[in-house]
Amino acid sequence: MKGFKIVVLAKQVPDTRNVGKDAMKADGTVNRAALPAIFNPEDLNALEQALRIKDMVPGTIITVLTMGPGRAAEIIREGLFRGADDGILLTDRAFAGSDTLATSYALAQAIKKMGKVDLIIAGRQAIDGDTAQVGPQVAEKLNLPQVTYVEEIRQVDNGKVVMKRRLERGVEVVSCSLPLVITVNGTAPDCRSRNAKLLMKYKHAKTVSELQNTNEDYLHLYNDRPFLNITEWSVNDIESDAAQLGLSGSPTKVKKIDNVVLQAKEAKVLTAGDEDLEELMKELIANHTIG
Repeated sequence: MKGFKIVVLAKQVPDTRNVGKDAMKADGTVNRAALPAIFNPEDLNALEQALRIKDMVPGTIITVLTMGPGRAAEIIREGLFRGADDGILLTDRAFAGSDTLATSYALAQAIKKMGKVDLIIAGRQAIDGDTAQVGPQVAEKLNLPQVTYVEEIRQVDNGKVVMKRRLERGVEVVSCSLPLVITVNGTAPDCRSRNAKLLMKYKHAKTVSELQNTNEDYLHLYNDRPFLNITEWSVNDIESDAAQLGLSGSPTKVKKIDNVVLQAKEAKVLTAGDEDLEELMKELIANHTIG
């Protein structure tokens, strides 16, 4: 069996799991400067599924595709450290302000430029938006079948993928023909750790923009070792309609944002004794918290 060409859609997001008092601006928008930027967790689950296919099928090539500012190259390097083969950063001021519709359009156009792709895998949703729309919208724009809420890719053979999906009311096993778009749940296996050899191999990998701004004396490496050059595409590198990009291509408008701060009104300290636990159970049953 020949190897597959897999694209993993990934996003660099603010770490909303560690929100502090400075996480929101006065206008209700996220203060991204106050939060560390991380690899979206469910996109890491997606990367692990791609890496498992690569383990099963020699010759498989994994490309990490992300759209964002120049610093988003960090998650491409993170993907390389874990076993991806290359990456593409889609970055341009014209993409700024994109909602899910404009984002999926730009990603789909980039994938078209990449040529024949067997499998596109993405996380179910990003923690900074929680819309779960980009993966399915990319599938629609590429006119490809899609399988969502995947927890495990069990088999890839004879042009078909067999997957386990976890839904609200249970689990199902489905198969679908390639090419295909898959979105992966956070309940899927965690992504493997960085590989020490790959970390040493790719630690100096950079985009063109990063090379222009660096003061490090490693420029000779990028001619001798082409794998260190991370591909960077702007709006001019993909065939696209400017009206469908950025703010002009984003019909989503935020009408109002409420900043809600949850505060505990009272607290109760319990011991591990049977009497305290029995009293707590009675109280929870009485106020219908349980039962």
